[in-house]
Amino acid sequence: MSGQEAGGIGLGLFAVLIGAGGIVAAIRTRRRRAEIAATYGATGGIVYTVVQAGCSGLLLVGGLGLIVLALVLKR
Repeated sequence: MSGQEAGGIGLGLFAVLIGAGGIVAAIRTRRRRAEIAATYGATGGIVYTVVQAGCSGLLLVGGLGLIVLALVLKR
């Protein structure tokens, strides 16, 4: 494995990690909404959660795509 391949895989793993963390954060915020209902509703409520989870999901998929691309270009 060359340095370029390792760099692509490492960057992809980092993107997957950040994407998964963003999805977990969106879900945790949604679960705590009962405690902060007024603030949660004023800041966008479920729309904010969906957008955050969607963007994090795209980052996760992009990271997986980068890993696959690095492995495919290896051959």
